[in-house]
Amino acid sequence: MKIPGSVSVITGGASGLGEATVRLFHSLGSKIAIWDMSLESGEKIVKELASNIIFCKVDITDENSVRTALESTLKAFGKVNILINCAGIAIAQKTITSSMVHRLADFDIVIKVNLLGTFNVSRLVAKQMASQGEEDKEKGVIIHVASVAGYEGQKGQAAYGASKGGVIGLTLPMARDLASYGIRVNTVAPGVIGDTRMSNAMSAEVYKQLCKVVPLGRLGVPFEFANSVKFLVENTYMTGSVIRVDGGIRLPHI
Repeated sequence: MKIPGSVSVITGGASGLGEATVRLFHSLGSKIAIWDMSLESGEKIVKELASNIIFCKVDITDENSVRTALESTLKAFGKVNILINCAGIAIAQKTITSSMVHRLADFDIVIKVNLLGTFNVSRLVAKQMASQGEEDKEKGVIIHVASVAGYEGQKGQAAYGASKGGVIGLTLPMARDLASYGIRVNTVAPGVIGDTRMSNAMSAEVYKQLCKVVPLGRLGVPFEFANSVKFLVENTYMTGSVIRVDGGIRLPHI
């Protein structure tokens, strides 16, 4: 899929990895629909980039909210070629401690946002993509965002690791489901990326320790994630794949 002239929906596009992807794809000539809950941050980006970009306040776990955002995107741009599922949340909570057990409601919301939300958006946008004409011999590209925690979750990541493991497991079946419609599906599993809401919440000591266990000796930056998404969009023979963008890290027991 060629990025110039395309229309990209980017969930979670108002901050972090999503924002980096918004900025890269917009600079390459894609029209952008940011789907996010953060109205203030989203509208700030739209004001800055000025043209060929809209913001829709979306709860990705809610079918009606997603349908409304899709209608607004089609009204503005007429089509959707690319979907990038960056929206996600994380919590740090152990299964049990000496004084408590993991709150079921907290586990539930992480699974709902990260896994159910990814699927909810993908199924509705895929239906729209399938109804469109082909461009560059395909109708659409969907990129999910997982995490290395989906393979090697740490203490306190039962919910987050399970949700991202689910996204990894979703990739190949969905790619098989949609291949006959001319839609490709791939996933990026980033390692620890600096300058994001999640990484900025780390203590200085945890940040330092993580840098030590990355073979490259540093955390990633959001542009490196966005550039990997660009690669997957443009490589027309890749579908059903999960690529790690992680500096070689294999998360140890910390």
